[in-house]
Amino acid sequence: MPAGSTMARIYQQGYLRVGVDQTTEFFGYRDAAGNLVGFDDDVARRIAQAIFGNPNAIRFVVITSAQRIPDVQNGTVDLVADNMTITCDRLQKVAFSSDYYNAGQTILVPSSSPATSIHQLGGQRVCAAAGTTSINEIGQQRPEPVPVSVQNWTDCLVLLEQGQVAAISTDNSVLVGLAAQDPQTKMIAKPFTCEPHGLAMSIAPGARDFVRFVNGVLEQMRTDGEWQRLYNQWVAPHLGPQAPPPPQYSVAVEQTCPWL
Repeated sequence: MPAGSTMARIYQQGYLRVGVDQTTEFFGYRDAAGNLVGFDDDVARRIAQAIFGNPNAIRFVVITSAQRIPDVQNGTVDLVADNMTITCDRLQKVAFSSDYYNAGQTILVPSSSPATSIHQLGGQRVCAAAGTTSINEIGQQRPEPVPVSVQNWTDCLVLLEQGQVAAISTDNSVLVGLAAQDPQTKMIAKPFTCEPHGLAMSIAPGARDFVRFVNGVLEQMRTDGEWQRLYNQWVAPHLGPQAPPPPQYSVAVEQTCPWL
């Protein structure tokens, strides 16, 4: 790594520190043996591979959605790989890689629910994790549902199973994992937002080299088939086929979400 670069500092520390979720099945979760696995985790391992020549030179830090930005800002982690939507507001607080995955917000309801859209849930309680774009989006729908904020997505699932909320609303990438944990639920198919996901890093001027480095790794993954291999392994069996999104470097990426 170039002397004085962010990558050289990470190399000297001996491992890449990555903030990840442990409750989002297929993207970032614990398997039966207790290992942290998933699409996002494997993308992070490719960054470690590029720095160290070893994908396991990595230290995962389990975080909640609300911890993602603070943990980047205070230096607890070098990188966040956790279903994180790129937004203008967040770009004032952290730097993002190019868009590496596109999700869309929809709803998960009990199988017995007649609801087919979030617009049918006005006045009803709808759950999402704190610190997400999803909790804000719920309050912007009309007629307005009642947003219910929790720490983790599995907390939402418990509330849904107990009948304390009418639905969970967030990215389909999260909901598909919750639906897999409870077959008595169903996900409404068509998302109503476009959620371009990025890897979050420090916004400090001296750390921009790491953003460029990560973007280079992501571009290599798009072109050498590694992105597609990981997607086919973790996500395609549950959300269907998808090609890697083009390397957008802004938040204006609605044209890359075919459901809108």
